[in-house]
Amino acid sequence: MSDFSTAVADAETALRDLFPATPLQLNDHLSARYGTEIWLKREDLTPVRSYKLRGAFNAMRKALDAGSTRHFVCASAGNHAQGVAFACRHFGARGTIFMPVTTPKQKIDKTRIFGGDSVEIVLTGDYFDQTLAAAQAFSAEHGAAFLSPFDSADVIEGQATVALEMIEQLPAPPDLVVLPVGGGGLSAGVTRYLAEAAPGTEFVFAEPRGGASLKGALESGAQLTLPAVDSFVDGAAVARIGDLPFSQLRQFSADQVLTAPEDRLSITILEMLNVEGIVLEPAGALAVDVLQDLAQSGQLAGKRVVCVCSGGNFDFERLPEVKERAQRFAGIKKYFILRLPQRPGALRDFLMLLGPDDDIARFEYLKKSARNFGSVLIGIETSQPANLTALTERLTEAGFAYQDITQDELLAQFLI
Repeated sequence: MSDFSTAVADAETALRDLFPATPLQLNDHLSARYGTEIWLKREDLTPVRSYKLRGAFNAMRKALDAGSTRHFVCASAGNHAQGVAFACRHFGARGTIFMPVTTPKQKIDKTRIFGGDSVEIVLTGDYFDQTLAAAQAFSAEHGAAFLSPFDSADVIEGQATVALEMIEQLPAPPDLVVLPVGGGGLSAGVTRYLAEAAPGTEFVFAEPRGGASLKGALESGAQLTLPAVDSFVDGAAVARIGDLPFSQLRQFSADQVLTAPEDRLSITILEMLNVEGIVLEPAGALAVDVLQDLAQSGQLAGKRVVCVCSGGNFDFERLPEVKERAQRFAGIKKYFILRLPQRPGALRDFLMLLGPDDDIARFEYLKKSARNFGSVLIGIETSQPANLTALTERLTEAGFAYQDITQDELLAQFLI
C-alpha cells in the first residue's frame, strides 16, 4: 500500500468520529432506465450535506496534530464554509470564515449553526475573488492556517475517503465511476486512490457547461482561466481547475469530460426530487445528469457504474428558477414578444390561436411601439414541444409579428 493510500485509510478511520460512511445505494429507477447497475454514492447525506467536510476535517486534523495552529481561515459561499465550520466545532478550534456580501442568508445561517461559538463569519466583497483576497490577507496577518477548498494535498487526501468507502461497500470494484468536477479536489483524490485499489476502474468527469475548466485545460494541455462562468451550478462553477488537482487529472483525456447544460441539469434535479425523493443541489446532480450522454454513446452497457452525488444543499427558494429552466430546455415553455395591433378584437384573435393544452403563464404589456401596434411579453406553457411549433405556425399564418426570446440570454435577464 502506498503512502497516499495509507494516509487515506488513516483519514477514513478518523472521520468515523464525525459520521458513519455515507450510503452507496443501488438505484432501481436509474438502473432500469439505462439497463445496467447504477449506484449512487450519497455524499448529500454527510452532516453538512456534502463531501466537503471530509477534506476540511482532514486538513484541520493534520494541522492540529502538527501543533502549527488552532486558528483556521477559509473563503467560501457554501459547502466548504460549512465543512470548515463543522470541523472547527468538533476540534474546538477557532475559525474565521469569509463569505461574499451577496451570500444568501440561508447559507450564512447554516454555517453559523454548524460552527457555533467556534467560528466568526466575515461578510466582505461583492465577488468571490475579493472575498478570497481578504481571507488570504487576514490569514497571513494573523498567522492562521488558510484552508483551500480543493488546492491542498491534505484536502485531496480527505476527499479520497469517498473512494475507500466505495470499495468497502461494493461487492466488486466498479467498472466506471462518474465524478462531478469543480476545483478538482474530489476527482483528484478518488482517481488517485482507485488507481491502486481498483486499477481496472474507468472514469468519466462531469462539469457544468458554463464552467468547464477541466475540459478546457485538458484540451489545451495546460491550465487556463475561463473568461466567464455561469454561476447556476454554484458548487462546481470554477473558472480555473486547482493546481494540485490538475497535476493528477492531466493524465486523462478531454473526451472523458462531459459537460452538462445548466437547463438540462434542472430536469435531473426535479426528477430526482419527484421520483426518488432525493434532494440534490445542481453540482450534486452532475454525475447523474451525464448518464444520458454515456448511454447514448454506448458506454454504460454491462457495467457497474457509481455516480458520486456530491451535495444536497439545495435552497428551495430556487425551485421556481429550476422549474423554469427545465421547462425551457424540454421545449414546453417559450417566451415571445408579440406585436399586437391596437384594435378591438386583436387579443381575442390571438387567444383563438392557442391549442387546448396551451396555457398563458405570462402576459405583460411592454410598450406602445407604434401608433397602431403595442408590444406584449407572452409566456406559453404546454404539454409537449410540438404544440409550440404548431402555435408559431398558426401565428405566422394569421399575420402576427412575433419574436421568440426563449434562448436570448440578454433579454431573458431583463424580461423573464
